[in-house]
Amino acid sequence: MAHLAAYTVLRGCQNLRLASLFSAASGAAARLANVAAPAPLLAVARRGTASAATTDADVAVIGAGVVGLAVARELALAGQSVILLEAAGTIGSETSSRNSEVIHAGLYYQPGSLKARLCVEGREMLYSFCQRHGVPHSRLGKLVVATSDSQLGALHALAAQGAANGVSDLRLLTADEVAGLEPAVCCVAGLLSPSTGIVDSHSLMAELHRQFEAAGGTTALHSRVEGGSVGATLHRLCVRDANGGEQVELCVSAVVNAAGLHAQTVAASLDGMPPAAIPPLHLAKGSYFSLAPGALDSLMVPPGGGAKGRPSNSSRASSSSKTFSHLVYPLPDPGTAGLGTHLTVDLSGGVRFGPDVEWLLPSTEPRAIDYSVNVARAQSAYATIRAYLPHLPDGALQPAYSGVRPKVAGPGQPAGDFVVQGPKQHCVPGLVHLFGIESPGLTASLALAQHVGAQLRR
Repeated sequence: MAHLAAYTVLRGCQNLRLASLFSAASGAAARLANVAAPAPLLAVARRGTASAATTDADVAVIGAGVVGLAVARELALAGQSVILLEAAGTIGSETSSRNSEVIHAGLYYQPGSLKARLCVEGREMLYSFCQRHGVPHSRLGKLVVATSDSQLGALHALAAQGAANGVSDLRLLTADEVAGLEPAVCCVAGLLSPSTGIVDSHSLMAELHRQFEAAGGTTALHSRVEGGSVGATLHRLCVRDANGGEQVELCVSAVVNAAGLHAQTVAASLDGMPPAAIPPLHLAKGSYFSLAPGALDSLMVPPGGGAKGRPSNSSRASSSSKTFSHLVYPLPDPGTAGLGTHLTVDLSGGVRFGPDVEWLLPSTEPRAIDYSVNVARAQSAYATIRAYLPHLPDGALQPAYSGVRPKVAGPGQPAGDFVVQGPKQHCVPGLVHLFGIESPGLTASLALAQHVGAQLRR
């Protein structure tokens, strides 16, 4: 690995290379990526005193979620010596492993925004990456449905916005056409997005991590950045071992803050970073629900069901589908922070619903988030889901898992964009912050990595 001889590995660790022990099974909704370290402490310290001419690495990337992994890989493949710092004991254990695992097409984002551009670019990059490297995925498509005539204008507006963002394969459908694809779905019209898909996010992160280390990168788990200073030519990070409590100083030429839920905290801890440049953090928890055993059979449309207000024809009623073949989304509810409680399937055919939106208190400490699912939240989910799946039986929803989205816009505010701050924004050379990297962050991860690389080269 790059520059391994330059490091002293504390407490007897003989190697900084980590073994990736990911489960390849799809459909385990609450699973976490499991990357085991060869010893309980991963902290690295330079021999001697670093100066502007002698650094521990070219770049430190803070945060080993899917975006941090993509950035670290991008920089390592470009020939940089990179240290990837992760406070948790595994990679991708927060936002990156607690989401819908959807590859988004690019419908929902304001034209010209970073979310719109990087989602569309990143989508095709991600499909290509998965195909080349054997990452399980499926381009199964998505239906966005209008469940009343009053929503038809919004459905057409969403189609126009997607087209403006460069999503070229959208198709408006009648209720009968929707029912021909998904007999259980009840609506007045729909929008088909063939480029939407799903991916095994844990296998994706494992492959990104494998390529990062194959390119010479070094991973340090249990390594929390608690402060430091950023300057014109040298950045110093104070890194504490989350297990034993030891603290070391790391000296690098550039820093990428991809700490997700903790990005604002990391930024505020760095002397030399202008506080006014740090956007606010708003935490939105989303709960997911799986189907109880036997509920899927009840959910499939019975004879006489089908499109809203119309009986099924024989072809729809005789459907023998055992599960859904598309993702199904309601239209986003204006004034909310999400895309609606939608139906997704995993790569094994399992069905789940979510996420909803539960704003956490501003005082919530990201490290102390309670990820348990409140069973009472299923009651509001029933009403939302039954608007497009009216045959959802009582007792069908079971708590599955939850995730928390780091947002830069709060309740009642227009949706925020990705915030990628480079030297042009905060006037600190060699420093890039990523704030508000929520959905479509997974889809955009490879494009975000290229965007960060370009920021560092300016």
